[in-house]
Amino acid sequence: MSDGGCCAGPSRRAFLASAGVGALIAGAPGVAAQPLTPRALGTTGLQPFDLADVDLGEGPFLHAQRKTEAYLLSLDPDRMLHAFRVNAGLKPKAAVYGGWESDPIWADINCQGHTLGHYLSACALAYRSTRKPAFRQRIDHIARELAACQDAAKSGLVCAFPKGPALVAAHLRGDAITGVPWYTLHKVFAGLRDATLLADSAESRAVLLRLADWAVVATRPLSDAQFETMLETEHGGMNEVFADLYLMTGNPDYRTMAERFSHKALLTPLAAGRDQLDGLHANTQLPKIVGFQRVFEATGTPHYHEAAAFFWRTVALTRSFATGGHGDNEHFFPMAEFDKHVFSAKGSETCGQHNMLKLTRALFLQDPQAEYADYYERTLYNGILASQDPDTGMVTYFQGARPGYMKLYHTPEHSFWCCTGTGMENHVKYRDSIYFHDDKALYVNLFVPSAVRWREKGVALRQETRFPDAPTTTLHWTVERPTDVTLQLRHPRWSRSAIVLVNGVEAARSDTPGSYVKLARTWHSGDTVELRLAMEVVPDQAPAAPDIVAFSYGPMVLAGVLGREGLAPGADVIVNERKYGEYNAGLVTVPTLVGNPATLAAQVRKADGPLEFTIPAADRTVVRLVPYHRVAHDRYATYWRISPAV
Repeated sequence: MSDGGCCAGPSRRAFLASAGVGALIAGAPGVAAQPLTPRALGTTGLQPFDLADVDLGEGPFLHAQRKTEAYLLSLDPDRMLHAFRVNAGLKPKAAVYGGWESDPIWADINCQGHTLGHYLSACALAYRSTRKPAFRQRIDHIARELAACQDAAKSGLVCAFPKGPALVAAHLRGDAITGVPWYTLHKVFAGLRDATLLADSAESRAVLLRLADWAVVATRPLSDAQFETMLETEHGGMNEVFADLYLMTGNPDYRTMAERFSHKALLTPLAAGRDQLDGLHANTQLPKIVGFQRVFEATGTPHYHEAAAFFWRTVALTRSFATGGHGDNEHFFPMAEFDKHVFSAKGSETCGQHNMLKLTRALFLQDPQAEYADYYERTLYNGILASQDPDTGMVTYFQGARPGYMKLYHTPEHSFWCCTGTGMENHVKYRDSIYFHDDKALYVNLFVPSAVRWREKGVALRQETRFPDAPTTTLHWTVERPTDVTLQLRHPRWSRSAIVLVNGVEAARSDTPGSYVKLARTWHSGDTVELRLAMEVVPDQAPAAPDIVAFSYGPMVLAGVLGREGLAPGADVIVNERKYGEYNAGLVTVPTLVGNPATLAAQVRKADGPLEFTIPAADRTVVRLVPYHRVAHDRYATYWRISPAV
């Protein structure tokens, strides 16, 4: 196997750990799986914990997971398999679902089948987290059905497009087509990969490798120029899945595919530090960037990482809203025009936040800086947790900041859009980024009721916290024997100070927000560690629009709760989120805030409820503020255009 240029790829164990799996996966049938050498140069050896070794305690994240688990088990896999069987010449076993899956209005976009891929990933994540047999049974059923489709069609390709394999063939020929076939196929690839790695599904592995080998053969006749032209059409994270396949099997064909699927028109300027994102469809680019980082991990070729890191700095630090979201109508816009886009009803596509967190996590594993974890936390609360209806488990498409906007959620069976698919995954993988470790240190990144088992060290850590209702967390150690472990506690940028007590006695203090507090000790069972932080209300502004402000308390954006003006009492707000225009086009009366941002932040007062605040408005009324992620069925405002004091 080639050494990948400047250095070798990561070990197979490191790869599996990054996917949340501890066990090794055997080589592909017919492929001599070669041992892979240590992680690429410049990485730290930081690893996540297996999802199976992290438990969630009672709180909003576990509640959200349970809602998604119930939704996943309410769906019928045979309905998602309908068009796959039709294209293979087999009789379908159930009626097809709606939305992108079958509604005629969406026939030309060719996203039919994407839901099945997301569903596989979600079931794999849920199975790894809970070990509930029902999720494994669904995974294996889907894999067996897809294998039957491959056998019947005598092809590795499985798809649900209305024109079937003919659409893919036309795309490979370079014919003008409508739709995004590789984008959709990527979801199937990714679902089968996750089922293989997270659920140890041999059936999924066999289907995945047959599908991958089909892609290798089907694209081989394309010249590099023809391949690059093909990539002008949205193609998801095809480079990422082929990098994963290469690391799983050692098959050099998959490495070649990972590099060929890396879009040079985007890669080259980003690697050179040039921001040319204005006007680009945001979530078309994001999976490619996640893939760039993965290709770097597989090959060690530096410019892939350089592109991914520059993109993250550009989007997370200069192009994001206070919530961690980005974009207007799914596109990046010039930040000099922030005031023209911030109040859109179609801002912060949830898929974009999903993929930014995937990228953030990957970069943190290579370079564990608190800056990555700070962004992750902010977007997790204000983007991902905020995207789910806590009553039904349904999720959002957009989370716009138009004053008076209300969140709209997908329907259970008739709105299978992109964000419905990523939403299936979002809420069953919360435990994947709370804790990390290297050979000697355990990192605590998120303050979430939870517990982690570090089997190699024979230690367990249980986290008790009411965060964000209280800015403290307490960690309880259980060890098989006294053990030396360095504890790395995140001191968030939003907290002026961090105080650490061990067994009730102050052991460390940090006055450096955006860093880690390091505790190197020999730990005994019963030891406790308390981390005390400080939260305050601060304004958040874009440099190009100083008169537009949001308010944050710790990592949480505070939203003004504006009631249900224009909605009938008891109105069903579980609607097709594509109907945003019907619910959010009209003007809603929004209070006016007067003063400068710092003065207004100082005027915010605690109210009676947990994390409830008030701020005075111009007409002597008082606006109620709550964390944005706790707004579900009311109109709200997260950004305010403030008027100067007279």
